[in-house]
Amino acid sequence: MDLDLSRHFLIAMPSLADPIFAKTLTFVCDHNDKGAMGVIVNRPVGMTLTTLFEQIDVELHRPDVAELPVCFGGPVQTDRGFVLHTPLGDWQSTLSVSDEMGLTTSKDILLAVGEGGGPEKMFVTLGYAGWEAGQLEAEMAQNSWISVEADPEIIFALPAEERYDAALKLLGIDVAMLSDEAGHA
Repeated sequence: MDLDLSRHFLIAMPSLADPIFAKTLTFVCDHNDKGAMGVIVNRPVGMTLTTLFEQIDVELHRPDVAELPVCFGGPVQTDRGFVLHTPLGDWQSTLSVSDEMGLTTSKDILLAVGEGGGPEKMFVTLGYAGWEAGQLEAEMAQNSWISVEADPEIIFALPAEERYDAALKLLGIDVAMLSDEAGHA
């Protein structure tokens, strides 16, 4: 596999018409010869962590994260929570994204946050996005996505509605420069 997009943003191009992925910014957590998985980081579901914690019947003692929006992470396992966080920590079920960042699916991380602990920075989604072997590479070749090395601060420090444009700025692109038609010189 020549192309490793782990820890990269996938920026949906205007030509990507699939309503699930149109105008999305996806953070790729893992990409290998079996496929890729990531979480959409700019699609809030209209729920805060406070509401999520009420639904799972856990008290939340972290005012710093109480109003964080929960996002739609992708169409796979939308009934499960995925927590992208830093530092990595030691949780029951964590995919190590980097030396500093993990994607955790086990409830122990939410219980720790509820008790006032847990990771310093976190981003919570329901569901994730997955690609079979070769699928993401094919979509890249069709200009459905452009990629750029991710800046985690875009996920952890910016409001959801600013993340797409901020990722484009990493490439030096203004969203107004994007056309929804493929160009032919």
